[in-house]
Amino acid sequence: MLKKVFSAFLIICLIFSPVLTVNAYEPSGLTITANAAMLVSLDTDEVLFEKNADQKVYPASITKIMTTLLILESEKYNPEAKIAMTEEALDLISGTGSSVSLLKAGEEITQLDLVYMVLMSSYGDCSLLAATYYGGSVDNFVNMMNTRANELGLTGTHYENPIGLHHEQNYTTARDTYVLTKFALQNDTFKEVCESTRHTVNASLSGKRVLSTTNFLQDNTTNYYYTYAKGVKTGYTDEAGRCLVSTASYNGYNYMCLVFGCPPNEKKHFTESSDLYRWAFKNFEFKKVADTSNPIAEIGVDLSLDTDYVSLYVEKGFTTVLPKDADDSTISIVPHPIDQRVDAPIKKGQVLGTADIIYAEQVIGSVNLIANENIEKSAMLTAIRAVKNFFTSSYMKVVYIIIAAGILVFILAIIKLNSKSSKKRKIKYVPYDENKKR
Repeated sequence: MLKKVFSAFLIICLIFSPVLTVNAYEPSGLTITANAAMLVSLDTDEVLFEKNADQKVYPASITKIMTTLLILESEKYNPEAKIAMTEEALDLISGTGSSVSLLKAGEEITQLDLVYMVLMSSYGDCSLLAATYYGGSVDNFVNMMNTRANELGLTGTHYENPIGLHHEQNYTTARDTYVLTKFALQNDTFKEVCESTRHTVNASLSGKRVLSTTNFLQDNTTNYYYTYAKGVKTGYTDEAGRCLVSTASYNGYNYMCLVFGCPPNEKKHFTESSDLYRWAFKNFEFKKVADTSNPIAEIGVDLSLDTDYVSLYVEKGFTTVLPKDADDSTISIVPHPIDQRVDAPIKKGQVLGTADIIYAEQVIGSVNLIANENIEKSAMLTAIRAVKNFFTSSYMKVVYIIIAAGILVFILAIIKLNSKSSKKRKIKYVPYDENKKR
């Protein structure tokens, strides 16, 4: 139950966290061969580089990020409890070409070791074992994966198997994978496992063995080692090419790099990722482009005797990642008040609009604008408005029309009556004949 509550809380945090801010730059001097790629600041969600970020790609074993997440979210998951390899899992993996653990049917390991074997070593038989144990069946587990994808808002993702074996209906996007991975990294076990380079497993039949990470960026015994890199997952099939999701942290800056579809016969998924990290660390820095100390705009205020306007301030300071040589003159704040005028009372901190943060003619973020003071409502002005509103209301307009119509009818009636009276008072003129009188 606690896992479900915690999981729901994390989803709410993800939904209400800042939306990805697209402000991609062109990395000078770098050639990115990946079919799709992203470099994103984990601190601000700023997209520093993207290439076909919403294009459908085949994830290969990047699929196992979702597989591992469902293991760790399952009510059945107990890190110290034992789980045994099954004949079913071994039969299902046979002939697929997937990497395997060489565990024998009936051989036991801990469930935590299973997580290492799925996520760090990328074993297909262990992924199928997890699917049948935590999902009841592979098909049901795949349904769980797709349901979870929908819950996380991964609209460009669909799963067909828990391993990443090639299938036309097993696909994702770089942007979806960023959202999924950032969410998964909030799980401490997921983070610890994917950032490990070695792990010792004590299998019940074959004894101790040392697992190694498949991510050469974080393995200092390889030629691709990059000292600041950590996790997360590699992937490869002929159709998907070389894929890598990784993170890197240096001097307070944290990034995630995602590359899909790198050339199959080369290790450019490692070199291009480390090149992008070096480019970001060298050329970008945090810049505070909006603070809470200066007013951004003002709105007229009605129904107050104290003031006729209220100043609007940024609710929270806005810091983003921008090029080190960014000119402050190219950064602007465009306010969007809720209206030209508002009525008192107004509470200090009340949200009265938003503002777009614009750099080089692109919106890089949005902030709330709030009132900086309490403004009381005047009872007298409120009463005056009520009287005014009453006499200018639609009801009164009807009354005015009726009265005007009545007056008009009355005037017309008077005119008509006067006209009739005038006719009755007319006397026929008879000329006077003096001869007849005589």
